[in-house]
Amino acid sequence: MVVEKDEASSSSHVLNQPREETPLLSRNQKHLSSQTKTFANIFIAVVGAGVLGLPYAFKRTGWVMGALTLSVVAFCTYYCMMLLVYTRRKLETHPKSPKISSFGDLGFAVCGPVGRFAVDAMIVLSQAGFCVGYTIFISNTLSYLFNPVSLTNPDPKVLGVSPKTLYLWGCFPFQLGLNSIPTLTHLAPLSIFADVVDLGAMGVVMVEDVLVYLQNRPVLHTFRGLSAFFYGFGVAVYAFEGIGMVLPLESEMREKSKFGTTLALTMAFISLMFGGFGALGYFAFGEETQEIITTNFGQGVLNCIVQIGLCINLFFTFPAMMNPVYEVMERRLCEGKYSLLVRWGMVLGVSLVALLVPNFADFLSLVGSSVCVVLGFVLPAMFHLIVHKEELGVLGFACDGVIIVFGIVFAVYGTWSSLVVIFGPSA
Repeated sequence: MVVEKDEASSSSHVLNQPREETPLLSRNQKHLSSQTKTFANIFIAVVGAGVLGLPYAFKRTGWVMGALTLSVVAFCTYYCMMLLVYTRRKLETHPKSPKISSFGDLGFAVCGPVGRFAVDAMIVLSQAGFCVGYTIFISNTLSYLFNPVSLTNPDPKVLGVSPKTLYLWGCFPFQLGLNSIPTLTHLAPLSIFADVVDLGAMGVVMVEDVLVYLQNRPVLHTFRGLSAFFYGFGVAVYAFEGIGMVLPLESEMREKSKFGTTLALTMAFISLMFGGFGALGYFAFGEETQEIITTNFGQGVLNCIVQIGLCINLFFTFPAMMNPVYEVMERRLCEGKYSLLVRWGMVLGVSLVALLVPNFADFLSLVGSSVCVVLGFVLPAMFHLIVHKEELGVLGFACDGVIIVFGIVFAVYGTWSSLVVIFGPSA
């Protein structure tokens, strides 16, 4: 089923015959954002489900290495976000420059159709990967709450299938309905509700962590070795999602000269929050820290409410996170028209992948180590280097080059090591 999109039906600027140079997002100069609103928008764009895997990552890396890794990733993410902004500003100084409102637009302006395709591919893989992680979390959490493994029932079954499978397919028809909604505007109330639930649940979890730590005080490790660093780096990169929203948010800010400061303050705040969440979770449970921190709290009423709240958050975040995927796929396959078949096919694909990868934290590391590294570090540095090559000094050239080389090496090694963990005999 393919129908014409309403003009305000998505984040795209919809044209009858979209081409490679068609911007994905149109600017609205009448309602520009203040610093406070921009701070909130960046926060919402960056904070996601990846934070739930940080305590387990701190366990795998050691808490000192985990904190250092998180700080390095936060700084590099901020730096590369600003590279995108500087690259767009440089291109827009040319009088005949096309309007650049998104990461994909920037890719086309710098490298033509190849650049647009590279960004589109990475966005599809990363956003769909986030939603695979959401699906794994929801099915695992519901299974833990309502069909726990016990000595008397080590392999629980419901209607002849595993509880995780049952809950995954139980959510499937509802996700088909939510993902059929064509507009981000209609999804906005659900997204706001999901974010409020998420922050409340995270606050409760951190308080619980402190109480448990004061009682248990488990043995903690500071460093776990180089291989653990790569694992933690991948999870941290996943946690700092949101690179694709930087250019639209900067476009919508009233005082664009202050965007860098606002972005820095937001990333610093998020880093402290992530670091506190990861460290407190590991401090509370030590070597018993589970891949999803909420499963450490047992099945009391309060903890049940928190975990269900997180499931609700991710359930309603799913269609918003998939929206950039639909933008790309519908533009490339359906000439920019709304396609129910494409949307339902993507939801089915995400669900099938979630069935194959049962471990939430390991999947975070895989997505972070592969597409998120390329999208968040390699492409911004590459675009910046191409556009500014004639004016970069030795230091600037070296910085961009190091990011590109390190990003490629890390993406290859991190992807390989994550796949070994997921599919290897010890998984």
